[in-house]
Amino acid sequence: MKVIYEPETDILDLIFREELVAESDEVREGIIVDFGKDGKLVSMEGLDASEHVEEPRTMVYQAKGARLSSRR
Repeated sequence: MKVIYEPETDILDLIFREELVAESDEVREGIIVDFGKDGKLVSMEGLDASEHVEEPRTMVYQAKGARLSSRR
């Protein structure tokens, strides 16, 4: 997964898979969802990101679920 914020255009991209986009839908004003030819989610784009995200220049990544064992 890749997250890209472009401050010049104030656009936030969340890229889930590196794949050609077959279809795009604007699900709400300024929120665009892209799908691959298999119908699965490829990416999401948020226009005017700073209006929707508190800190578009920072990101916290947190994986939830099974605990990873520590290697010794």
